[in-house]
Amino acid sequence: MKKIGILFGQENTFPQAFIDRVNEKNVDGITAEAVSIEMVQQAKPTEYAVIIDRISQDVPFYRSYLKNAAICGTAVINNPFWWSADEKFVNNALAEKVGVAVPKTVILPSNHRPDDTDENSFRNLKIMDWDNIFKYIGFPAYMKPHAGGGWKSVYRVENPDDLFAKHQETEQLVMMLQEEIQFTEYFRCYYLGGDRVHIMQYEPRNPHHLRYLQDAPPVDKAIMDKVHEGVIKLNHALGYDFNTVEFAVRDGVPYAIDFCNPAPDADIHSVGEENFEWIVENAANLAIERAQAQKPGKMNLTWGNFVKDQTAAEKPGAKTKAPAAKKSAPAKKTAAKKAAPAKKATPAKKAAPAKSSAAKKPAQPQKAAAPKSAAKADSTAKRMMAAPAKPKAAPKKQAAKPAANKATKPVAKKAATPAAKKATKTASAKGAAKK
Repeated sequence: MKKIGILFGQENTFPQAFIDRVNEKNVDGITAEAVSIEMVQQAKPTEYAVIIDRISQDVPFYRSYLKNAAICGTAVINNPFWWSADEKFVNNALAEKVGVAVPKTVILPSNHRPDDTDENSFRNLKIMDWDNIFKYIGFPAYMKPHAGGGWKSVYRVENPDDLFAKHQETEQLVMMLQEEIQFTEYFRCYYLGGDRVHIMQYEPRNPHHLRYLQDAPPVDKAIMDKVHEGVIKLNHALGYDFNTVEFAVRDGVPYAIDFCNPAPDADIHSVGEENFEWIVENAANLAIERAQAQKPGKMNLTWGNFVKDQTAAEKPGAKTKAPAAKKSAPAKKTAAKKAAPAKKATPAKKAAPAKSSAAKKPAQPQKAAAPKSAAKADSTAKRMMAAPAKPKAAPKKQAAKPAANKATKPVAKKAATPAAKKATKTASAKGAAKK
């Protein structure tokens, strides 16, 4: 008997519906249940052939449990190794490489320095070229965390001063600044392994429970086909078995706005009965297929083309072939096209930044005064970041102070974030760079 488990947190409607649907199908040798964990021993297999992961992004213990399970043969949906490495800024870069349009985007240093760092940790970081950043992105724009989800800490910024002021609120979060896409249509699309795609018309500016549109007018088939194609391309490249992709359509071009949602909303009260039925049925079918294909003790994870293309180019022994032998063709890249400059479409609302209840004060607090212009920000950052031409003799190490705030989960909305008011400057210029 092969077990399918689902690992979940606060959600109530989807997990039990999924378990019931799998068991109602009465597939010989397959059963489903909620995952139960009592002890996690290294390199010891779990009792599950398949695990649907709905919570490990919030619980590091679960993420490690799932990696250990995957090493021992469990087919984990989604791949916990790739999910750990993935983030939204990398997503955007990869989207361009596979020919999917995305909003113009830059990444900004955090406003507050990371824990256990000082200005010497940022000697490689120059003052941000705000003039060119603003010229490239334009205003209004959206500033949002470079990793995470849940529409947290997303800001709409109107001008440089607005950006500098709001950036101070983001503390240690590394933010992205994206152009605003004024859209005519917006879609949220479920993707499940096996190229199961369900396109839903969506209005991100509505209250959460009204965002999935039930009786929206039909959309041109050519646009729907482009959206469908984009969903497939992105998930093949990323290697997700369970994901949602959001597209904003401007001038007939779908721009991928958010596509790093490996534990997407599947609650009946927000997505509606029709969409809920689709995701429950198709998730059950996917899990059964993966259980039937699972090989105990082997690696049963899905890897995206981005990873597979890098590892499949050379095979052992290729170097020993006789000189006359033709070189093996290099692995094809997922896509040769470069996506049209992606533009970010996001509702014009500003999402209130979500503060972490456990937030600590920044390791090196910044001064409160915020510059009123990019010029002020730069001059302040220069003074803060100036590093001695030659490193001074290493002073005695002092005990590192406790780290500063932990970044709140990033949100799906798009917002922009320059890192420099006086307070912003110091941290901005130095903040996001790692030691």
